[in-house]
Amino acid sequence: MDYGKYLYQQNKKDHEARKHQKNITVKEVKFRPNTDDHDYEFKKNHAARFLQQGDKVKASVFFRGREIVHQAIGRALLDRLITELAEFGTVEARAKMEGPNLIAIFSPKKMVAGSKKEEV
Repeated sequence: MDYGKYLYQQNKKDHEARKHQKNITVKEVKFRPNTDDHDYEFKKNHAARFLQQGDKVKASVFFRGREIVHQAIGRALLDRLITELAEFGTVEARAKMEGPNLIAIFSPKKMVAGSKKEEV
C-alpha cells in the first residue's frame, strides 16, 4: 500500500472520530453565604439550564473575611442546591474547601435514547 494513501486514510478516520466528540465545558455559578432566596433561585435556574445543555457546573460559595467562620451556612446552601438539582444532574465532587471557596461539581445526567416510555 502507498504510504501517502495510508496517511490520508488514517487522517480521514481521525477526523471522523473527532467529529462525533462533544467538548464538555465547565460553567461556574458563584454564591455567597448570605445570598438571598431570589438570587439563589435565579442562579439555581442558570445551573439547571447549563446541566440540561450538557455542560458541567461548578457551584462555589465564596467566603470573604470573617465569613469563613460560618462554613456551616455555605455547606447548607450547597446541600440545598444538591437536592434541588438532583433531577438535572449528579454530584461529581462533593462540597470541599479550596482556599476561601467551598466547591461542588455537578455533571449532567445521561440521556437514554430508547426509553421505555417510547416502546409502550
